[in-house]
Amino acid sequence: MTDIMLAADAWEGVDAQTEALVDSWLVQPGDAVQQGQPLANVVLIKTNLELLAPANGHIEQILVAAGDTFARGQALATLKETP
Repeated sequence: MTDIMLAADAWEGVDAQTEALVDSWLVQPGDAVQQGQPLANVVLIKTNLELLAPANGHIEQILVAAGDTFARGQALATLKETP
């Protein structure tokens, strides 16, 4: 299982205590996804970003609901990879 997180480079220059917001999920648990596919829209300091699938697989679980905030390095969902 793979944790899905916002890319580290999105946090460059951002204070370590700053949290981002999951604006909306574009997938649900059980959905098949392809590497690079947008999974969610997140907001980090007035910047809208897409959370992308790190690999092919199926969404196992969404850990941070839409409307909730998350910290740097926090997993937002889990992915069961498929070849």
